Amino acid sequence: MSKKITAESIKELRKKTGAGMMDCKKALEASEGKINIAIETLRKKGLALADKKCNRIATEGIVESYIHAGSRIGVLVELNCETDFVARQSEFYKLAKDIAMQLAACQSVYYISKYDIPLEILSYEKNIEVQKEDLVRKTPEIRDKIVEGRIEKRLKDLCLIDQAFIRNPEITIDELVKQHIALWGENIKIRRFERFLLGEGLETKKSSLNKEISSMINNK
Repeated sequence: MSKKITAESIKELRKKTGAGMMDCKKALEASEGKINIAIETLRKKGLALADKKCNRIATEGIVESYIHAGSRIGVLVELNCETDFVARQSEFYKLAKDIAMQLAACQSVYYISKYDIPLEILSYEKNIEVQKEDLVRKTPEIRDKIVEGRIEKRLKDLCLIDQAFIRNPEITIDELVKQHIALWGENIKIRRFERFLLGEGLETKKSSLNKEISSMINNK
């Protein structure tokens, strides 16, 4: 006998996945009420649908901000969608706020995806890895594989979409966005962001000013 699907379990699944009510109900029925299996089913379905929409043009959206407690860290992020209707949804604002909060928490992140990383950064990271002492005695084939793996990991550390979502570490930011693409049936893009750290760069300016003053004194 199949397990009865309750309204509470449907609401719980919707809260965890962002999927529609009917999709949640069908997933729970197919999994005989096992919510973990239903989540996996909806996640796979959502990612498949999202992949089909990721190349569509998204020119609407919002610019959202997040200021961390103490007002020492602030983030601005532009999140795009296809229509003004989706841009006005409270869930869309929440998604933008969550992404901005993620950026405040992950200060080692400088790019949205690996495709945004400049070639000079890639070359720099590769040169560092190639010269590490533990690779000296490795054969070229093994060394190249190790370097490739390390570079891949390093690039993920630099990219926003590869980060585990701070509110739900079981999914990445990429999966979070794709869940919302599946929810609204529109493409969603994180276009750009800016992070502000209180006092960042001031020490460098102070040092430069001191050098300038010293130079003026020595030239007298």
